[in-house]
Amino acid sequence: MTSSSVSVSYKPSRVFTVLWILLLIAGAFILFAALSDLAADAGVGLPSDHLGAFRNIAGTSWQSAKQVSPGITRYITLLEIAYAVHELVFGIFFLLIVAIPFRKRARWAWWACWAVMLANLTYTFTFGGHDSTILARSLVVDIAVPVLLLISAPFFFARR
Repeated sequence: MTSSSVSVSYKPSRVFTVLWILLLIAGAFILFAALSDLAADAGVGLPSDHLGAFRNIAGTSWQSAKQVSPGITRYITLLEIAYAVHELVFGIFFLLIVAIPFRKRARWAWWACWAVMLANLTYTFTFGGHDSTILARSLVVDIAVPVLLLISAPFFFARR
């Protein structure tokens, strides 16, 4: 083997490894966000980055709403918990798919990674449209995952 053929064979796997690690980081970001939301739900009843969206939609602060309508705010907290668990499950599945079959370059895993975008975009359009902080944070994964998947496509679909 010549040195040029060695460097050519190493380059694609290094690129793939970097893409794989970046997708793992994106998945970890999803898990961190969901766990942070669950912790805030258990404490305050609403994640701090959702306070602005709540104020913009409800026309009142979370604290005022808790005093005036504690039953309604308990219900909202329950919905927040359910959504955070939903987001956590998507994150866990995404990480498991990326960590094992995606790394082995199973084509179905590449396609399955797109499913997390349903949860990501739902979050962005549901909350991000009402608060710029949520929008900015959610766009990180909304942009990173599709870009990384598209860049990795040749590793799954090029002729071997």
